[in-house]
Amino acid sequence: MNTELWEILVPTTRNDGRPIHLRFHRIWDKKVREITGGLTIMPVAKGQWIYDGKLFSERMIPVRLACSREQIEKVIDFTIKYYEQIAVMAYKISEEVIIKHGEGK
Repeated sequence: MNTELWEILVPTTRNDGRPIHLRFHRIWDKKVREITGGLTIMPVAKGQWIYDGKLFSERMIPVRLACSREQIEKVIDFTIKYYEQIAVMAYKISEEVIIKHGEGK
């Protein structure tokens, strides 16, 4: 398996504007950990894009994942369904990941 570093943007609100609660995100976190083995949740960022001629502005949660292309595809598919999104963006940050384990742990 070729491990790369990816980042995916997770929504903080539903398409109708209602906030997504932390307990809902925690279920997503658990499923993504099952797929990839771990995740790093970054500070919230502001996103803007145009879809169907309408401007959408919302806060997004960047989440970093060390995983294979196959695993990020599973995470993207799950994210689209789980958050009922029109689209989800993920992008490769690095083609190489080094993970070293310390002794005795």
